[in-house]
Amino acid sequence: MKLNGIKHIFFDLDHTLWDFDKNSALTFEKIFKVHDLDLDTSVFLEVYEPINLNYWKLYREEKIDKESLRYKRLKDAFDAVGFKVSDDIINQLSEDYITYLTTFNHLFDGTVDLLNYLQPVYDLHIITNGFEEAQQRKMDNASISHFFKTITNSETAGVKKPNPIIFNHALQASNANPNDSIMIGDNYEADILGAIDVGLDVILFNYHNYNAEPHIKQVTRLVDLKKYL
Repeated sequence: MKLNGIKHIFFDLDHTLWDFDKNSALTFEKIFKVHDLDLDTSVFLEVYEPINLNYWKLYREEKIDKESLRYKRLKDAFDAVGFKVSDDIINQLSEDYITYLTTFNHLFDGTVDLLNYLQPVYDLHIITNGFEEAQQRKMDNASISHFFKTITNSETAGVKKPNPIIFNHALQASNANPNDSIMIGDNYEADILGAIDVGLDVILFNYHNYNAEPHIKQVTRLVDLKKYL
């Protein structure tokens, strides 16, 4: 069923358009090689990914700062797999991770086709909790920046999704109203519940298979957004 009255589409970036997990795995392979760390990347990622998600939740909730997030997610993961590494190396890895992450630019299947399909009809925007210095490079290197009229990140807004301030900041920057806007993202708490709280319509990109409320519109492939838009 096509949605009527929508003029503005707000997308999350990481895990929604930009394939964070794939690009992150390639980045760890690269930086482990650069620092000559004899560690199986797949073993490391198995423990790192849930640790990282937990620290991002703390970061969204303003319980830790960016530096703590970057250090502790690595420290905890190395400890969990029993791999000894110095604090100096962890700090260098945290810097190198951000540097190399934006050199990989895999998007989810159908991203460019979808954006080409939507751009003639809607104004497209990004709302992201990612670090300001990394997010623009990700979009530039993946050649999708030109699709978006505005890009709102949490460092510019001063708060992170699901805080209503970041959504209102994005609406104001784009001259949009909640009643003519929709938010599309993968994170149920940050993207979906956060957007609902400020009156936006929502679609959950549910490739994680969350047990979302049945009334929430959701897709598991980006191409399926064409059913609604």
